[in-house]
Amino acid sequence: MDKQTGTYTAIILAADRSTGDPVAEQTGAPCKSLSPVDGIPMVLRVIEALGNATEVGSCILCGPSKEIINQSPELGQALKKDNIHWLPNRETPSTSTYEALQHVDQDKPVLVTTADHALLTPEIVDYFCSRARQTNYDLAVALASYDMLSQAFPNCRRTVTRLKDGGFCSCNLFAFLTPESYSAANFWRQIEQQRKKPLRIVSVCGWMTVLRFLLGRLTMEEGLQRISRRMGLKAGAVMMIQPEAAVDVDTVKDLDLANKIIANRDQILSQTNGQNYAVKD
Repeated sequence: MDKQTGTYTAIILAADRSTGDPVAEQTGAPCKSLSPVDGIPMVLRVIEALGNATEVGSCILCGPSKEIINQSPELGQALKKDNIHWLPNRETPSTSTYEALQHVDQDKPVLVTTADHALLTPEIVDYFCSRARQTNYDLAVALASYDMLSQAFPNCRRTVTRLKDGGFCSCNLFAFLTPESYSAANFWRQIEQQRKKPLRIVSVCGWMTVLRFLLGRLTMEEGLQRISRRMGLKAGAVMMIQPEAAVDVDTVKDLDLANKIIANRDQILSQTNGQNYAVKD
């Protein structure tokens, strides 16, 4: 598999999980991914971040529907570019991912992210992708320390998996680095059904894993090793240093936070030289 820069195909999951999304209702957008953050629809922010990342060569947008796309001239214009293609979404994120994986060059790594990752930047993308392709993993996931996240954004509520070596939050960035990793989409389907219930997520990996989790003895590395064995491949984590990598827009409060972060990003970064910073409600 080619692991040079600019070779990732990025898959963007852009369909709503259900009707009546609260973020879409709050903004009056036809779907959540078109909800504006600081005046720009989230999905266009993600497309721009990926387009400016040196690690990414092309994109596949899964959803929203053609009917919704027709309501957004900006998105329609973005889809006219040669390096971005649209596919209809499937029933769930995992099945959409599996379908999109059938349309990529298996000699190239694949990055999967979501359209509600409104704070995504080229720097975050390149940081994750470059480190992922330097590993011997089949599948890499981006994780952030909850301590780092809570220090930067004290009022940010995220799903946290608490392990022996700390609390960890997903960053909605996944690197499928080998063709063998594609089978992980089926495993992911089981995970996404319990995505807001960390204990049940761990149970998918086996009861011994659950016991060690309950006793507070399960480390992140051990958990990933057990997941790897269950999937029949090697999975590992890339720890992110950017707290905003773990912030997506699931709720109206998330939307408010994202608006504040983006509106103040230049000022914040100039004051802290890119180090940890706090944004309070």
